[in-house]
Amino acid sequence: MPAKPRWNRETALLAWLAACISFLTFAYYFRAGEVLLYGDAVAHINIARRVFDSQTPGLLQLGTVWLPLQHLFILPFVISDWLWRSGVAGSIPSMIAFVLATVGIFRLVRCLKADKPALAWIAAAIFAANPNLLYLQSIAMTEVLYLALFIWSLVFFSEFVRSKNNDWLMKCGWCVMGSSLARYDGWFLAAGLLIAAVVLRPGKRIVIRLVLLAMSGPVLWLAYNAAVYRNPLEFADGPYSAKAIERRSIAAGNARHPGTGNILIAGAYFLKSAQLNVAGTNALQALWPGVALIGALSSLPYLHRKLPALAKSQSRTQPLVVLLWLPLLFYAWSVAYGGVPIYVPDWWPHSRYNTRYGIEMLPAFCVCAVLAVNALFDATGGLRLRRAMAVAALALLVLSYASTWRDPITLTEARVNGQTRIALEKEVAQYLSALPAGSTLLMYVGDHVGALQQAGIPLRRVINEGNHRVWKRPTDPDGLWEQALANPRRFADFVIAFEGDPVAQQADKTNLTALAVLHVSGQPEAVIYRARR
Repeated sequence: MPAKPRWNRETALLAWLAACISFLTFAYYFRAGEVLLYGDAVAHINIARRVFDSQTPGLLQLGTVWLPLQHLFILPFVISDWLWRSGVAGSIPSMIAFVLATVGIFRLVRCLKADKPALAWIAAAIFAANPNLLYLQSIAMTEVLYLALFIWSLVFFSEFVRSKNNDWLMKCGWCVMGSSLARYDGWFLAAGLLIAAVVLRPGKRIVIRLVLLAMSGPVLWLAYNAAVYRNPLEFADGPYSAKAIERRSIAAGNARHPGTGNILIAGAYFLKSAQLNVAGTNALQALWPGVALIGALSSLPYLHRKLPALAKSQSRTQPLVVLLWLPLLFYAWSVAYGGVPIYVPDWWPHSRYNTRYGIEMLPAFCVCAVLAVNALFDATGGLRLRRAMAVAALALLVLSYASTWRDPITLTEARVNGQTRIALEKEVAQYLSALPAGSTLLMYVGDHVGALQQAGIPLRRVINEGNHRVWKRPTDPDGLWEQALANPRRFADFVIAFEGDPVAQQADKTNLTALAVLHVSGQPEAVIYRARR
């Protein structure tokens, strides 16, 4: 049998190392009980579970707003009750994505700098060792899955630019399609890559094929929303959309985000969240965008004409690193005009919310940082100066990650924001666990489905807001959910109402007996009723 090429051996070794890091990190957070801190992580797991474990099972349980790919990847694992209750079902796809993303960073830098393989290893190490990424890959969130698809889209596109082989462009198209079904950032990525492809003029036929692939994700999602909700933009302007949540927040007396309507301030908040994802102190945070910007500028052909020393190892694919900065443009627009809030502790209102979005700048920081160091090496002479630069770069990395290792911002946010929710769900779960086996419950699961998950109560025993025909607007009088709200005693044995939710506001509580009232500071009051005797 012929020996494996060096490239494949290196890739296999890196994948094995990344898998080991992934598992050990997951085991640490799992043992600490921190894989279900994010309410969104709990929701992702239970959306996947509802596809088969529901009074009305089927793909319509995927709902809207959140794109479906993460839920579909979780689905095979959540069939196991233990994997569902423990949260492991949601962690597995993220861990696999972490390994793929790490290998993707390696491949991308190898493509950009084929003559300097050490740079690929350094970039992969910077990426895989990031404390915030390591936490996110241990839980059921969509960021790591998107990063894997984003990175591999650029890998395949770079390979196409390097080789002019159209097969690479088709592989890029498949990854872009996947990214557009994982996060809305993928829609922006699709537009960016299509523009780049048109500029490169690879041929009309191949561009058309790329367009069809790249746009199939958004088209499928628009068609799904149109067919199911009778509104192709339900995810953007429906009652659960970011804009609707923003309107309710303002109506409740909360101030608008400082970046609303101002794309520069919005971009600054996102960039600050990106800095928080790589370093814990302001001084170190400030260095990362600067270093990355040097790396990005060093890849531009104009600079190579002005500084010939930088052009010694330039490849035709290197200018593509500018595509790594697409998340900055996307989130600046999303915060300014899409109702997507990002809050950081150093800036008003001095809280933590959606700081994890900043992790999407990690590929840019990793790749551009190694390109910056390489460019400075090429532009300077003298072994002593180069050694000093290498030591400075290593110090930046070590000090940055050491400053955030114990308390990554993504973990701190989850702990702070999830503390009272988890406490309430634990109390509710303890009470629900004591109810008679086989009881049917009426409960709104949009906010506290974690209580059912902790109690191990199958979702098919719970009548919830997903049990009706969503295309019937504004309500479905013949739907199971609406009928149960109108007459709980007919359909349910017990009713769980959280202050302010549809059950608390709309359910007919005539002849219901309150069994328990649960209070947790900072959370809505929970009342458990007996509906049938």
